[in-house]
Amino acid sequence: MILFELISFDVLRVIWWALLGVLLIGFALTDGFDMGVGALLPFVAKTDVERRVAINTVGPVWEGNQVWFILGGGAIFAAWPPLYAVSFSGFYLAMFAVLAAFILRPVAFKYRSKRDEPRWRQRWDWALFVGSAVPALLFGVAVGNVLLGVPFYLTEDLMPMYPGNSFTKFAGLLRPFALLAGLVSLSMLLMHGAAWLSLKAEGPVAQRARTIGSVAGIVAGVSYGLAGLWLTFGIDGFAFTGEVATNGPSNPLYNEVTREGGWLAAYGARPWIAVAPLVGFLGIALAVRGLRAGREVSTLLWSKMAITGIIASVGLTMFPFILPSTLDPNSSLTVWDASSSHQTLFIMLIATVIFLPLILLYTAWVYKVLWGKVTEADVTENSQTLY
Repeated sequence: MILFELISFDVLRVIWWALLGVLLIGFALTDGFDMGVGALLPFVAKTDVERRVAINTVGPVWEGNQVWFILGGGAIFAAWPPLYAVSFSGFYLAMFAVLAAFILRPVAFKYRSKRDEPRWRQRWDWALFVGSAVPALLFGVAVGNVLLGVPFYLTEDLMPMYPGNSFTKFAGLLRPFALLAGLVSLSMLLMHGAAWLSLKAEGPVAQRARTIGSVAGIVAGVSYGLAGLWLTFGIDGFAFTGEVATNGPSNPLYNEVTREGGWLAAYGARPWIAVAPLVGFLGIALAVRGLRAGREVSTLLWSKMAITGIIASVGLTMFPFILPSTLDPNSSLTVWDASSSHQTLFIMLIATVIFLPLILLYTAWVYKVLWGKVTEADVTENSQTLY
């Protein structure tokens, strides 16, 4: 009870905003290389054995990696229910496409090697590609739309309303800047998948992965830089117009918001956040250098560094906004007015303090047990048990 009183509502809100970022970064760092490997599969592997080598580099861990996706979705649902309701209402078809891809990918993992028939395996290999590339692209498109602002408004009883039908809402998400953000996401995860293959595979698969990953890293760096320039000169940001009650009730309509300036004005108010994009650019540069030099462990670490910096830069640039509204800026969701109650956030924090370290320890143990390269000899000798 004393601890509950010591941690104020506004502090808990910031903690859970940061934890949401940690969960999203954790998902990108782990399931991100799974998606990267799947999206690279048709290009890094030319024979069935090579494709099986690539698939089995992620085969033992991809299911566990998706825990981070579930944790992130659960955190949004429990800690930020208005965000969950508004985003799922507006991104319904996009979310359905992502979930369909996430359903297709496990089926492809499980079924592609059940029959020793080239056409059968080729179809499932392309299913793996689609099930990996589509989410990698659409997650970036979603982030781009969040930065642009989403066309919704809240009624007096906080019901989210969007104009148009599901198809027009989905088509409206495919705006030029959002597609550029999708390119950042896709190329970033291709680089990450290539770094993983460089570490876990050998021979032609690893070599092709290094070549393609280097190109993907350059594309990621250039597109990330272009997105930053676009944010600076071409997209209006959001700001509060009056006093903000950081400890107030979770009702966005109590605050007044306007569109003014650019998002990067945040760097003038909080110069220290420039560390995030610098980390992103540095991580990309070092990962590309590592791929070209044939380094393994360090390259994967630099790739993780790049992803962390890029995702963190989005959250820090937008703070305290989470989901801005272009139709009615006053309906925009922010850290201060879109959370669950003080008690709910506190109970969730206690549970997180207990269970998140256990998840991290278990994940580290699994990767330690499964450490080592996947070779063509492994696949050939264990043909009936591996993917």
